[in-house]
Amino acid sequence: MKILLLDAYFYPEKIAFSHLENDLIDSLVSGGNEIAVLCPTPTRGTDCETIKRYGSIRQESIHGGLVCVNRFWAPQEGKNPIMRAFRYLWCNLQHYWCGKKYESVDAICTVSTPPTQGFVAGRLAKKMKIPHIYLLQDVFPDSLVTTGMTHKGSLLWKLGRKIEDFTYRNADQIIVISESMKRNILEKGVPEKKITVIPNWIDTETVKPVPKEANKLFEEFGVDPEKFIVLYAGNFGAAQGAGVVLKVAELLQENTNIQFVIFGGGFEFGAARQYVQEHRLENVIINDLLPQDRVSEVYSLGDVALITCKKGVGNSGMPSKTWSIMACNTPIIASFDMDSELHDILRYSGAGVCIPAEDVLALKSAIQDAYEVSRVSNEVARTSRTYVVENASKNICVSRYIEVLRKSAQTNPERGVSNT
Repeated sequence: MKILLLDAYFYPEKIAFSHLENDLIDSLVSGGNEIAVLCPTPTRGTDCETIKRYGSIRQESIHGGLVCVNRFWAPQEGKNPIMRAFRYLWCNLQHYWCGKKYESVDAICTVSTPPTQGFVAGRLAKKMKIPHIYLLQDVFPDSLVTTGMTHKGSLLWKLGRKIEDFTYRNADQIIVISESMKRNILEKGVPEKKITVIPNWIDTETVKPVPKEANKLFEEFGVDPEKFIVLYAGNFGAAQGAGVVLKVAELLQENTNIQFVIFGGGFEFGAARQYVQEHRLENVIINDLLPQDRVSEVYSLGDVALITCKKGVGNSGMPSKTWSIMACNTPIIASFDMDSELHDILRYSGAGVCIPAEDVLALKSAIQDAYEVSRVSNEVARTSRTYVVENASKNICVSRYIEVLRKSAQTNPERGVSNT
């Protein structure tokens, strides 16, 4: 089969979905399938030299000719919301205009970043009379409400709902990353037969426990291996509610055997660094996020690892780093919504505990309990990796993706006949 990928970002750009898309492409190509990628010139997560070099590359043939990448010019992405909106609109128009020129394509596949991608792909798939498979990573406009960027009933929310409804109606299959996300769109009238739940996977061959004596991060960042390490790795932003970590660290300063280690990024990370300095939190080691290839060392560093969210955001999806932490057999303490899927998974797998989101005293108590019974917590956590291997490993999840693509590509939604 031949799949047309409409991408807002593609290699050498790096976004949260990049490594997942690369895994999917590798598996499709290994099965002899062809892929056409239509994307703008690079702008995000790359240096100026790379942007300049790719600015003149309009077509690339990779994976032995089975993947053809066509790039169109697009304005550089900045922080100005008006300019970003303009860039999204420009890319949407180019995707539609250039996409309709493709021939012998069996299906269109697109990711929900930006949220207008699904709208464009739906229109294009209808014109080309081929199926559209929508990869839903973030529910829009719900995400704008939960992060406080707008409210239900606003003009932006109403526009977002119209785009969302159109996208779901015109998608032949929708792949979501969690059961809670499935429930969300079911409540909006999406037929269940359209929806498949496939979590954002990890490569369990590369993400695995690293023994303390072999973990270079202890020496690299001056972390005392004799102390009880509380780890937080992730963004500080509107949705994460990660400020609770610093507040708890401040309350636990008197216990010199507990050490907080933070690897962070995001819009509010600068303020987090400043908070540590101004409050002289000597029990906190704080640094930038490390590269993806060091994830095993990072999550094996902690005696416990923290996952947080802003109150009310937890039902928007499943934090993908959960699988990496569990694959390293590190116990989890989640300061998260109690009615979330994460709460259910931690309870079912025995990988950790969940306490109410943004509850500073509850998080403090959970960390103290873990410190006092750390040997018991580590023993329980040994089942975590098994759960990930069986439910969120790369091989299993990618195979399920390809099965959805294959079944969708076999039947033309307009004519009801096979394309392959």
